[in-house]
Amino acid sequence: MNDKLINWGIYFVLCLIWGSSFILMKLGMESLSPYEVAALRMASAGLVLLPFAVSAIKQVPRDKILMVILSGILGSFFPAFLFCIAETKIDTSLAGILNALTPLFTIVIGIMFFKSMVSRQKLLGVIVGFIGLCLLFVSRGDISLSYLGFSSLVLVATIFYGINVNIIGKHMNNIGSLNIASLAFGFLIFPSVMVLWFAGFFARPMMDVDFLRATSASVVLGVFGTAIASVLFYMLVKRAGSLFSSTVTYGIPVIAVFWGLWDGEHISLLQVACLGVILVGVYLANKPNKNPGTL
Repeated sequence: MNDKLINWGIYFVLCLIWGSSFILMKLGMESLSPYEVAALRMASAGLVLLPFAVSAIKQVPRDKILMVILSGILGSFFPAFLFCIAETKIDTSLAGILNALTPLFTIVIGIMFFKSMVSRQKLLGVIVGFIGLCLLFVSRGDISLSYLGFSSLVLVATIFYGINVNIIGKHMNNIGSLNIASLAFGFLIFPSVMVLWFAGFFARPMMDVDFLRATSASVVLGVFGTAIASVLFYMLVKRAGSLFSSTVTYGIPVIAVFWGLWDGEHISLLQVACLGVILVGVYLANKPNKNPGTL
């Protein structure tokens, strides 16, 4: 099968899975705290991949193990908590839209810390994307410090995503995707279970219908939105490169907005227009250059 066709197939599957993650977080938090949903997501992902972690320890070079664990912490653990906490105050659709800034942060972080060169076109893309972000906040009208504060948690999460994508692209090209994911999430099981313990998850009424529904949504989020999606994402980064992989966030907002509408959230045409500005910026930032010496 054509390599490009496979890459695009992985791309669209990731868009569907991650675009649906925001509504699953919301469903989980109907009866659980954001800390419980995030920790349950990480723990279930780690448990699903745990059988593969044993062989991964043997196959991953010793000097790369800490880098793999760092990738799991920055690329999944911290963002999982940040997104859940943010969604206690902001809409599912807005979280998905803000997530579209990941490719821009991937470029900015690549320039700042990974010695990547940048063209004027990509710099223009970053600026346009930032303008779209500012317009998105203004479009709400009733901006409050609380709203900005919770929205900024999503921005911090996308910065972590940008760091992680650069780490994978620069330091893990020779490590199998399944090995990266299983080792990273296997390490995260213990801290996730500890969060669940201190949050009082195990003291809840286990047979309560609402509890079971919220727990099921969180587990599905962990198995599909984290475990399976992470393996596919690591695979895509190594097959198609960091920038192409980061543009999965093109499709995520579309899926997230669809779920938001289905759940009764109000999305204005102005917000959709702001999303368009952000995506134009992302497109410019990731459009191939004629000059091969620049990013």
